Order: sequence, then C-alpha cells, then structure tokens
Amino acid sequence: MYNPYQYNPYHFNQPQQYNPNLNKHTVLRTVEPFVQYGLHEAKHTSFAHALREVAAITYLMGMGYDPKMAHRIVESWEINEVFYPGQRFNS
Repeated sequence: MYNPYQYNPYHFNQPQQYNPNLNKHTVLRTVEPFVQYGLHEAKHTSFAHALREVAAITYLMGMGYDPKMAHRIVESWEINEVFYPGQRFNS
C-alpha cells in the first residue's frame, strides 16, 4: 500500500524530523503557476486530465527537472490532449 510519508528516494538529504513549515512559502510559490495552469487546462480538457498533468510536472520537478523542461516533457506525452490512447475526454 502506498504511504505518502515514506522515504523519497529522489531526495537524499531529507531531515530526520518532519517540520510542516519548512519551505512552505518556497514550495507554494513554486507550484502556484502550475496550479493556475491546471485550472486553466481543466476548462479545455477535464479536471482529471489537468490534475494528472500538474502532478506529473511537479513530480518531475521533484526529481530535479527544471520547471519548463518538466512541463515540456509532460506535454510531449499527450496525443490529442490525452495521455493514453482510447482515454475518454472527460476521464
């Protein structure tokens, strides 16, 4: 079962103790443009698609990709605004 609090193998210098305010403003400021992008994207596709896209972009950013490159990579995965062949428009 997935545990969101488990060790992240892509972040090698994780602090031993969890501090919920550590980097709060930096994280929220960094993801805000993608949140706004996702809200805009959802108007043209679906909320599920927009969430997948924003989640994939921020995941790649967490792996160390530059935000613009992460966005380009995820966009390259789309064919006709879907990630999987045969995916319905509103799924």
